[in-house]
Order: sequence, then structure tokens, then C-alpha cells
Amino acid sequence: MKNAKMPTSDSYQDYLIEALKDKIHAAAYLTAHLEDEEPQPGLLELAFSNVFESLGKPNMSADDAKLHLEKLDTLLSPEGSATIYGLASWLKAVGLKLTVAVDAGDQAEQQSSVVELAQVGNV
Repeated sequence: MKNAKMPTSDSYQDYLIEALKDKIHAAAYLTAHLEDEEPQPGLLELAFSNVFESLGKPNMSADDAKLHLEKLDTLLSPEGSATIYGLASWLKAVGLKLTVAVDAGDQAEQQSSVVELAQVGNV
């Protein structure tokens, strides 16, 4: 069995980036991170970076992508992340929550996203 080859598999990161190309999945993924009751430092920034890699970067010039990543770094600095999680906690205390939704620009996609996000929440 010298010639036997080890089966190859895709990395989880490759799978995740591919899955996040679905805007509905990306919105649910970010919402789940925003709802984290015990947020880990850097995870929110990683989640937004993964979504950017899936949805933003392929649709922008290199210069635009660099600018957007710099904005993201500023928004999700340790202070920025604390503010976002603080807002999510405050909203939860009054019976609301912070969510991410697919842009209403595509009405058909938006209508199907509501159904699919509801299904994600019921799993």
C-alpha cells in the first residue's frame, strides 16, 4: 500500500468563507456573534472579517478593500467591540436585540431571508 494516498479535505476556513457568500447565512452568523453572552476578545472582529472576505472583498478594488478593512479595524478595536457588546446587552435588558439583516435592495432575497432566518432561530 505504498501508493495509497491520504484523502484530502477542505479546511473549515474555506468552507466557512464559501458558506458566508450566502447573505442570509452571513447575517445569521453575525447576529449569533452579536448575541454572545460571554464574548471572547477578537471573535467579533474575526466574524466581521470572515464576512468581509466572503461578501466585500471579491466585489471591490484592492484600494477600496483596504479602506474598508481599516474602518473595520477602527470600529472593532477593543473599545469599539466593548461598545457594540454593551449596546447589545442594553437592548437585551429592555427586551430587544441587535441583529444583522440582508439589505432590502433585493426584495425577493429579503423575503426569503426572513423565512430562512426564522428557521435558523428555531433550530
